Amino acid sequence: MPEPALLPTIIVPARLASSRFPRKLLADAGGMPLILRTAHRLAEQVPEYELIFAVDGKELAEPLEEHGFSFFLTDPDLSSGTDRVAFANQTLQRKEVLNVQADEPMVTRDHILSLTKGLQKDRADISTLATPFENLEGFKDPNQVKVVLDAEGFALFFSRSPIPYDRETGGGFNHSAFKHLGMYGYRQKFLEDFTDLPNGALENLEKLEQLRALENGRCISVEVVEEGTIGVDTEHDLRLLSFT
Repeated sequence: MPEPALLPTIIVPARLASSRFPRKLLADAGGMPLILRTAHRLAEQVPEYELIFAVDGKELAEPLEEHGFSFFLTDPDLSSGTDRVAFANQTLQRKEVLNVQADEPMVTRDHILSLTKGLQKDRADISTLATPFENLEGFKDPNQVKVVLDAEGFALFFSRSPIPYDRETGGGFNHSAFKHLGMYGYRQKFLEDFTDLPNGALENLEKLEQLRALENGRCISVEVVEEGTIGVDTEHDLRLLSFT
């Protein structure tokens, strides 16, 4: 376990607009807004980590401020969560940063420690997480992003398609692909460079931001964890969760 002074800072990017679930970060999650539920979860699971939110306006800032959580106000027009994290770190100047989504109220301590571990690899610009697929349905679902790894645990490719293709089974479910979990760790230099990296053809096709890093020669360390997360994309997702 790293010394507290050497731990990355968790920066949670948060945007109120959501096409699939309007204003979801302010939706009720067991008696409090979803963004606040995620804040309390992180504070409970990893109290030794510095925690800061990068929000797109005062509506999201208000419940955080009321409960003593730190935040940055960022431009609502920033195009991605990574841009929001990078903006906040221009002021913070942290050497290592973790990006956890504000709609991940079930994030665990193991997820955060694994992201931190991945950043310790010598050639890692970024760390992220993956977990084994449990069934063919998930493997074929384009909303569940697949990642394949090299022998050292670095990402070779991310795709919405079921990769790799197994010729023996005619493209059936196999155990060489993992389900990507959308949490990241960044080195400061990568965050400084990110906004200047050109969008790539693969990123534009798949609509996967992490492909921009791969297309520009950056290394993404992938830690495989036993448990996935339960992110909230729809009202139905939120109803499935139980908060105690």
